[in-house]
Amino acid sequence: MASPAADRSVYPGNGALLEGRVPGTAASDSSAALARRLLVLARQQGVRLAVAESLTGGLLAAALVAEPGASQVLRGAVVAYATDTKSQVLGVDPARLARTGPVDAQVACQMAAGVAGLLGAGAGLSTTGVAGPGPADGHPAGTVHVAAWSRSRVLHRELHLPGDRQQVREAAVREALRLGLRLLEDRPERDGG
Repeated sequence: MASPAADRSVYPGNGALLEGRVPGTAASDSSAALARRLLVLARQQGVRLAVAESLTGGLLAAALVAEPGASQVLRGAVVAYATDTKSQVLGVDPARLARTGPVDAQVACQMAAGVAGLLGAGAGLSTTGVAGPGPADGHPAGTVHVAAWSRSRVLHRELHLPGDRQQVREAAVREALRLGLRLLEDRPERDGG
């Protein structure tokens, strides 16, 4: 992967790529619990959320809208399953997609930024990867990239998840929610909503 400095346009703000688990979350936290915490935190901070999904196919948005009051925070979601939809709708660099395919850190970051811009949100979350059962685009099943974007920074995690197709998709949702929590819990400044 290229350094953030080499691709400054992909990473708004300081260009930092951050990794790690959100403090106070456990691997066993349910999607519902994580979604609830993310919505509460976003509401408290006045941040509106938008979601771009590929391999999760709407599960991330569903986890958020399952919680009462989600409409106060969630602007909307885009399921960009086809590669060309990622560029045509979300503004992902088509040359990047041609070079790396959709299973890529910078693609995930561009998806998160693109959906936030498209839907007028202060923060964007994204998922892209290979759910399985077999490999795709040269990546084994379970290879997932999740990203969280705000005006001041982008966070990204590359995951190698075990399990069948549904287990990979559900784990990707939990990790995207965790990354969204980290984005808001560690905000260096108020990004607006």
